[in-house]
Order: sequence, then C-alpha cells, then structure tokens
Amino acid sequence: MPWKVDWRVLVDGQDMTSAMRPFLISVSITDKDGTAGDTCQMQFDDSDGQISLPQEGAKVQVYLEGALKFDGTVDTVRFALSRGGGRTLNVSAKGLDANGKVKQPQSFHMDDASLQGFLDKAASNAGLAGIKFDPAFANIQRDYWSADSESFLHLGQKIAREVGGTFKIRGDWAVVAKRGSGLSPSGAALPPVMGVVGVNVIRLDIEPISMRDRFKTSVVRYFDRPEAMFKTVEVGTDDERAKVDRESLTSAVDEAHAREIAEGRKSDSKREGGDGSAELDLDIDAQPEAQFILRGARPGVDGAYRIASVGHKVDRGGGSTTSLELKEPGQGAGSDDRAA
Repeated sequence: MPWKVDWRVLVDGQDMTSAMRPFLISVSITDKDGTAGDTCQMQFDDSDGQISLPQEGAKVQVYLEGALKFDGTVDTVRFALSRGGGRTLNVSAKGLDANGKVKQPQSFHMDDASLQGFLDKAASNAGLAGIKFDPAFANIQRDYWSADSESFLHLGQKIAREVGGTFKIRGDWAVVAKRGSGLSPSGAALPPVMGVVGVNVIRLDIEPISMRDRFKTSVVRYFDRPEAMFKTVEVGTDDERAKVDRESLTSAVDEAHAREIAEGRKSDSKREGGDGSAELDLDIDAQPEAQFILRGARPGVDGAYRIASVGHKVDRGGGSTTSLELKEPGQGAGSDDRAA
C-alpha cells in the first residue's frame, strides 16, 4: 500500500526523499511544550544492509504535507534484527544538538539588563543563531543576571519556569514562549485543534479533574533591602476549587522578581487541573500550547484543553495519526452540572 501522506526529508540541506522512499518504513515526530526537546525517529528496512549509516550530528529536516515539522540533528542510530522480523535501522534525531555548546557551562553576569539581552548573550555563547522571545518576556528588567556554571539549556529552562514560560531549542534557534496564552512567540494566535468523537477521534484517555497540584494562591518571599526585612508577594490563581496556598521554596531578590515568579506559578496551578491524551487522524496543524476542543464524548469531559505535546506518526502502510498530551481543562471540561 502506498504512502497516503506526502513527506520529504532533507539531510544537510540535500533532498534525500527519493533515495529513502524504497527503504523508509515509518516516521514519528514529537513536539513538546518545552519540558523536553523535539524528537524524530525514522525506521528503515535494512534487509540488504544497503543503507549508509548517517553521519553523527547531520542536520535533518522533515516535512509532512508540505509543512516543516522537525528541524534538528542526528543523535543515535540503532540496528535491530530478529528471526522472522527482518532487519531494521532506526535513526533518532533531536531538536537540539546534544554534542554542541548548548550543554557547555557558562559563567558570566550582566547588570541592569533585560531578559532578552541576557539570554541573547547566553545563546551566542552556546553557538546558536539567536533566540525568539514572546513579547511578554523580552523586556523583563533586573538589576543583576548571572549564569553560574550553568549550560544554556539549564539556564533557559530555569528562567522560563520562573516567569511562567516554556523554553526549547529548535535547530539553530532557541524559543521562549508564554505558557497557556495560546499564542506563538511572535504573538500570533495558534489555531485550535478540533476533536469530534465518531469523526476524527481514534482514542481518548482523559482525567478532567485533578486536585493534587492545584493551589489557591502563589506566595513568594523576597528581601526588602530598605526596610531590612523579609516580605511576601501573594498572587491568586483564580481557581475557585483550590483551598491551599503554594509557597515558593526559594526567595526572590526583590518585589518585582517575586511577582514574576508568583505569576508563573499561577499558570502552573491552572495547567495542572487535569490531564489526559487523545489520538486523532493526522492533523498537521496541531501545536503545543494550542487549544484542543473536544466534542461528542460526554458532559464533564467535552470542553477545551491545552495541548502539552504533539506526536505525528506516518508509515508506508498508509497509517497516519496525531497523538496529543493534554492539560488545563476548561469550557465545561471537569464540570458536570446535570442533576444527580
């Protein structure tokens, strides 16, 4: 059975689609919200051993239905053999170069600088082309920024957690986006993904109510230098069901810093109100941080969810699916108002 999905693979800028077509069995791509880097797995039929092993660190770009869905570098190559199962070559690539300077420790500081200025310098030290910022974060200003023997990867993830953002590296660029806004780093709205039971939904496994990681307020302590005493900043999470305060384990340097951390924790509480997964017919437009609108399941489950991770899988047998990891239920999800 021929491929039902149009695909194209470039290796170090060279189009290898025609050469790969007789051997490629499947392509799996995972795009996460920043907790981990993007990944791509390609499985090849290696029954004759004719496929050359890819070069370590080779640049790989994968297009599905004309859209660029993965941009990264070759990370591992695995050969598998089984009696009756044939021989396969499995090539794994990551959105960041695990052998590059992104994991090299950096030590420097900047005074009276913006977040964008600080991370721009860290990105340059890591050998990246640049960093794309959500407008909400680019102008965050602090008296002092420092990297204390921290890799760019660790530094970006740490700061993103503080301010309620997501951080990831795609190819030669880093991205810092605002979590839960439904916007891309450029400020453009992300298109929602529709899931209709009986139409494009293959499988659902959803927990629309979870109270474990939900909090009423976010409390962060800081040291007030003029008054020489510790104070706190408290930000409500707008979660009417939560009853417990969440206090940060670390202290902020000043009130502005404390408020940034508290606002970031606020988005965490809302996000962890539920979770689940969905498998759909292939939907190339699905992206992390976009909304997933579910219809036709049941009251209390139908509603809107935040997409935390997207996985696309296509194979030469004609299969093509999109898998979603879901967070942040809303618009009726998690609430069944029918009479008992």
